[in-house]
Amino acid sequence: MTETRAVPALDLDKATKHLAERDEHLKRLIEETVPFQLKTEAAQSPYETLLEAVTYQSISGKAAATIFARVKALSASGGIPTPQEMLKLRKPSLRKAGLSGAKILAMKDLAQKTIDGVVPTLEQAQNLSDDELVKRLVSVRGIGAWTVEMFLIFHLGRPDVLPIHDLGVKKGWSITYGKKHMPKPKELLAFGERWRPYRTVASWYMWRACQRAGNAAMRKIRPARVRKPRQHAELGRAASKRPRR
Repeated sequence: MTETRAVPALDLDKATKHLAERDEHLKRLIEETVPFQLKTEAAQSPYETLLEAVTYQSISGKAAATIFARVKALSASGGIPTPQEMLKLRKPSLRKAGLSGAKILAMKDLAQKTIDGVVPTLEQAQNLSDDELVKRLVSVRGIGAWTVEMFLIFHLGRPDVLPIHDLGVKKGWSITYGKKHMPKPKELLAFGERWRPYRTVASWYMWRACQRAGNAAMRKIRPARVRKPRQHAELGRAASKRPRR
């Protein structure tokens, strides 16, 4: 049976107090920056949101907007093609609109999984847990966890989402806690346990930390450290000890 739950309304005073009590660095950031403001976008179904997200992957916003307008023009209504319409649209027409072959396959898989009920309606999504939504939506070809997390935050207004792969969140964490390297996703996930059940709010403040620090400071943050396998390290040390001829 599918897990359902009501989404709790966010009490901002309670959330910021909770975070400040558990994290001194975050407390200072909350005090020194603008108050939390989350502007959720117009309510769209997961299908509509993800169809647009696929279009925008790996290209500029301006180019993606042009392509998406062409895709909508292929619909009888002039709006976003329904799942049924998307399955009927021929590949040459979609390629002519500017979509790559990979994006066309992703869109058709999204349409099929929507018809099959794997991808829920907006009403259904509002009653599903975060974990259940991620599980369902990442099963769609070309849809990753980050895309789903942005949907949870900016479309459903979920209060406890931590985008551990988001560059801004990772760099904001490094700036806030005085680190030279970004955290690995697992490290950020473990660290973020102290922020529950308001990880969305904490993530928002990590984005503000980046904004406040500026591009110059952000460029100084290095990628996460990659630890060499022990065997390779031992071989390297052994080689360095060999006598030279």
